[in-house]
Amino acid sequence: MSATTSVRTVAPGITTLPAGRVLRIGASRIRYEVVSYFRQVDTVFFTFLFPVLMLAIFSTAFSSQTFGPPGDELSAAAYYLPAMLAAGILLSGVQNLGVDIAMERSDGTLKRLGGTPLPVVSYFIGKLGQVFVTATMQAALIILVSALVFRVPLPTDAESWFTFAWVFVLGVTTSAVLGIAISGLPRSGKSATAVIIPIALVLQFISGVYLNFAMLPEWLQNVANVFPLRWMASGMRAAFLPESFVVAEPGETWALGTTLFVLGIWLVVGLIVCRLTFRWIRKDG
Repeated sequence: MSATTSVRTVAPGITTLPAGRVLRIGASRIRYEVVSYFRQVDTVFFTFLFPVLMLAIFSTAFSSQTFGPPGDELSAAAYYLPAMLAAGILLSGVQNLGVDIAMERSDGTLKRLGGTPLPVVSYFIGKLGQVFVTATMQAALIILVSALVFRVPLPTDAESWFTFAWVFVLGVTTSAVLGIAISGLPRSGKSATAVIIPIALVLQFISGVYLNFAMLPEWLQNVANVFPLRWMASGMRAAFLPESFVVAEPGETWALGTTLFVLGIWLVVGLIVCRLTFRWIRKDG
């Protein structure tokens, strides 16, 4: 058997490559995706810079107000910091990938890639890696702007930063996978933003990003409880807000165990949907 059998044909037009090569191709795709991302001005504004802009708007508009229980009052910038971090995760994953992949399917990019030896896994590695790189840069920018421009005091204990880290990593992974899954909803690239952006916007309003979650009607809270953004937002509040703010949470608890469970469930659901529905070419045209 010759060495060329390291590339196996498992079906007409489909080949499998050694795992090491798949990972190397995926790494090169990450670099390509990140460069492409920052070349798209509209994408950079509406996904990368938008949470920073919203933080600046809320911090300025409510600069004369304080938030929280007596003795632990926070400025508007400090109060909205965790919300903007959660929103950034959603925008970087769900909105960014959902629109991007729908556009690639519409303009023929996926069809062309499907005609090359590029493994689907390498393509996904590139997309997931791009989201991790840009979401990390975005989170760092939001935190730096909060601390340096708006003088927001950051946590000093390791536990808070550990909470931030695992909520961020799990949230980014889940959002990226769901972005790939939801990319099949738009019928065309032209309708991608009209389909996906309203979904992301509604989730931000009902999940405690722009509005105080405790102020929402109970039925709307119950709706939001189904979706991951509500739990990413509460996880970020657990990391960045004083412990006294927990009294404003449903049940007066940060419910980090529930956050882990809900995000894990949505991650599994997203992976299953991706596996069942992703195609280089839409079957319905």
